[in-house]
Amino acid sequence: MRQQLKPHPEIIVAPSLLAADFGFFRRECERVDRSGTPWLHLDIMDGHFVPNLSFGSDVVNALRPHTNLFFDVHLMCSKPDILLQSFATSGADSITIHVELGRRVEDLIWQIRSLKKKVGLAINPPTHIEDVEPYLDKVDLLLIMTVNPGFGGQSFIEETLPKIQQVSRWKSERQLPLRIQVDGGINERTGALCAREGADTFVSGSHLFRQRNMKLAVRRLRIACEEAACYGQSLQTSEGTFQDTLL
Repeated sequence: MRQQLKPHPEIIVAPSLLAADFGFFRRECERVDRSGTPWLHLDIMDGHFVPNLSFGSDVVNALRPHTNLFFDVHLMCSKPDILLQSFATSGADSITIHVELGRRVEDLIWQIRSLKKKVGLAINPPTHIEDVEPYLDKVDLLLIMTVNPGFGGQSFIEETLPKIQQVSRWKSERQLPLRIQVDGGINERTGALCAREGADTFVSGSHLFRQRNMKLAVRRLRIACEEAACYGQSLQTSEGTFQDTLL
């Protein structure tokens, strides 16, 4: 007798403000609001951890009164500890730091928790996925970068797909209430590839912000990911593992 599928976590599409028109942040934020998606992803770059600068907590503070969107703040910064309080005060709902920070990660997770914010942990493409394993029961979200961070508009790195598969396996084995997020080159095709492997939260920048009708673009991306997630889950149930042929 075929097993029943377990309920899949809600698929969330999170437009990335990094791809917005920087001259019209409020207007672009309102576009995301009207698209019907619940999250806005905010990439914070310090010019050191990654070779680029984006914006700071003042932008988050300026946008916060104009929307009820969930502000998903991703700190691509060498010294996130000096920024946590300002982003928490400015209106961040979730704060993500990088596993590449090494020994500082555990203390940073504790600091974010003490600020009563959701905790995210990110991993870059060259970093071994085993580096995040000790922290999976301590965070709410694991962000698997599917491009090398620092600039928008890059091509999706398909070699990151096994990382999603492995984290999904750990999540299932340990019954973790963990969201698996992907960011970098995400569109309907690449989002579906990630969803089949277990991702449930999809950051998309250029693909969404360049669309005249963002609401339709968000809907299409979400549906593509939902269908792929159901397909991947049915393969797990019937065969016990995801198949390489999906790629």
